[in-house]
Amino acid sequence: MSIPGMRRAGVALTALAVAALGAVATTPEQADARPKPVDVTLLALNDFHGNLEPPSGSSGTIAGQTAGGVEYLATHLAELRAAAKKKNTITVAAGDLIGASPLLSAAFHDEPTIEALSMAGLDYASVGNHEFDEGAAELLRIQNGGCHPVDGCADGTPYRGAGFKYLSANAFKTATGKPLLAPYAIHKVQGVKVGFIGMTLEGTPEIVSQQGVAGLTFADEADTANRYARELRRKGVEAIVVLLHEGGTQAATGGINDCVGMTGPIVDIANRMDPSIDVVVSGHTHQAYNCDINGKLVTSASSFGRLVTDIDLKIDRRTGDVISAKAENMVVTRDVAKDPKQTALIDRYKTVLGPVAGRQVGETTTAITRSQETLFGTTMGESPLGNLIADAQLAATDDEQNAVAAFMNPGGVRADLDAGPVTYEEAFTVQPFANNLVTLDLTGAQLYCVLEQQFVTGRTLYPSSTVGYVVDPAGTTGTVADPCAGTRVVRGSLTIGGTTVDTAATYRVTVNNFLAGGGDGFSALTGGTNLVTGQIDLDAFVAYLTAQSPVSAPTLDRIRTTAEVPAA
Repeated sequence: MSIPGMRRAGVALTALAVAALGAVATTPEQADARPKPVDVTLLALNDFHGNLEPPSGSSGTIAGQTAGGVEYLATHLAELRAAAKKKNTITVAAGDLIGASPLLSAAFHDEPTIEALSMAGLDYASVGNHEFDEGAAELLRIQNGGCHPVDGCADGTPYRGAGFKYLSANAFKTATGKPLLAPYAIHKVQGVKVGFIGMTLEGTPEIVSQQGVAGLTFADEADTANRYARELRRKGVEAIVVLLHEGGTQAATGGINDCVGMTGPIVDIANRMDPSIDVVVSGHTHQAYNCDINGKLVTSASSFGRLVTDIDLKIDRRTGDVISAKAENMVVTRDVAKDPKQTALIDRYKTVLGPVAGRQVGETTTAITRSQETLFGTTMGESPLGNLIADAQLAATDDEQNAVAAFMNPGGVRADLDAGPVTYEEAFTVQPFANNLVTLDLTGAQLYCVLEQQFVTGRTLYPSSTVGYVVDPAGTTGTVADPCAGTRVVRGSLTIGGTTVDTAATYRVTVNNFLAGGGDGFSALTGGTNLVTGQIDLDAFVAYLTAQSPVSAPTLDRIRTTAEVPAA
């Protein structure tokens, strides 16, 4: 800028020149007079899964501390809001608030969790895959209120719906092409606009029962985020946050606020997102991380309400742009006072639930965990609890449906069993989905294909004690289009009841209805014939625990490698 009267030597300005500069700052005091940025605090969580009470065992600890429980979560959220400017604080979540929940929430179709999180001050949440466990109509009821169409208002009081707004940008009604729920929300803080786009993972139909996603289509996460980011910018929104139920995993050496060796879908998704997107609050993988990916702040708060992510944004008051964004994952410790309103809610639902939850259904000699053993360098081996469940499912269908084998999917095993007495509530927490057992016919060739598909999907099917086979780490992996082309499972090694499987023979095999419908990517199971639907998986599990008590952890010797069983 050229100002009349300014000396070329640049030593001083005349009064006229100073007047001509107008609002240009010449002193620190004048510089400070410029509009200060607006401070906005986001408090984020994900994958709560109805854990109103503190989770038990390893699920109730993180970063070396016991953590979780909505009574403590609500207190921590209130304290974090008090530390920030309360009116500038927005509380958000990245899906799976409900579904796969403990009995206290699940027995009431997760209404207690929605009530608790509403009381805790949640503002916006994306829809996770588990929000679809009971279908789109039930999700809309959870949002809008009303008694359950079958069970009514089980606690005797009206269900008023969520006190927060679910956002779903990439779940579309197939018939109309319109979003199932509002794709985004605009929240104003001191005159600046913050946009929130909510979505779940595109692969939801592969991990939810077909009934749960009937009539819905799911779109690509990055493409959808970019589409709505453009729409938000047309409405004058420059600060954009995506609440995404998809995530990644960092290396085991990383702490809750690290981002070491980050892998998983979130990396590609964030890299493909438009630069106008500032923050991605993620979930689904139950991991904790605090990352910068492609210039975006990307966070996840593990699971079960054990962490809260405290995100601090500075937003330019004039342009609405995010100037800076930083985050810290904070442990929801249990050394604070319990929120009395949350305690009253838990007590009310416990009273209604009555003595059912505490009924002893069996006993274990030792703790039986869901953790998977390492198989040729990956966690794709067997699981003690997974094997036990497969044994229970076979026991429920061997005489009834002539089943000779059973397989259990790892995602359906939700908690460990501690040593000692097992209550109905504990058994329910292990298997909360109420899937039906399905027994079907598979040829030996189809069985090999199902087992090969494990290495395409990256998921192990836990086998019943009647099953044994050998895996070759040097074998080839099939493709999504042709999983049967894989050679990981040594041909001739598969046995059922100690007898080698004949590829041309037919075998009766039990799985749950989720797997029978091709869930978790096991499309080969949809080729089964003569399907017979049996009892609920939880009922089979409880019956087995009762009949076999005291129960011990099964030996992990059903899947072996060529290193253990050299080729003949």
